[in-house]
Amino acid sequence: MAVIDYCTAKVETLQPDATAAQAARLMRDQGIGSVVVQTAGGPGIVTDRDLVVRVLAKRHDPKQLRLAEIVSAPAATLSADASFAEAAALMRARAVRRLPVVGAGGELVGIVTCDDLVELLGRELSDIAAVTRGGAGDGAP
Repeated sequence: MAVIDYCTAKVETLQPDATAAQAARLMRDQGIGSVVVQTAGGPGIVTDRDLVVRVLAKRHDPKQLRLAEIVSAPAATLSADASFAEAAALMRARAVRRLPVVGAGGELVGIVTCDDLVELLGRELSDIAAVTRGGAGDGAP
C-alpha cells in the first residue's frame, strides 16, 4: 500500500513570510501539529514544538517572527508511492514524526504522520488477530 493511501492528516501550508503567530492560529484552528512552509529549497516544516522551543522559550515575539527564521527546510520528504516500511524508516532515521508527501513532479500532495502509521499498523494487527481467532474467511475451522 502506498503512503498516499493512508495519509489522513490534513496538510496546511504557509509562506515563509507568515508569522509564528499565524502558524499557531492555523494549527489551533485546524487541530494539527504542523504546517508546511514552501521554501525555495522545497517544502519545509514548522511544528507546534518548534513554536515552543524556537519562539516562546527564546522570548521572540510570535507576531513579528517570520516562519523563514524557524522553518526546518528542506524537510525530509517521502514519495507518494513509498511504502509503510519506507515511511517508518525515514521517520526513525530523521527522528521526525511528520513527513511531507510529494508527487512525481515534487508537488506537495499530503503529509504522513506517526499517528497515520500507528493507525495503519493497528488495523493490520487487528486483521491478523481476527484470522487467528477464526474470524476471517480463509476456510479454516
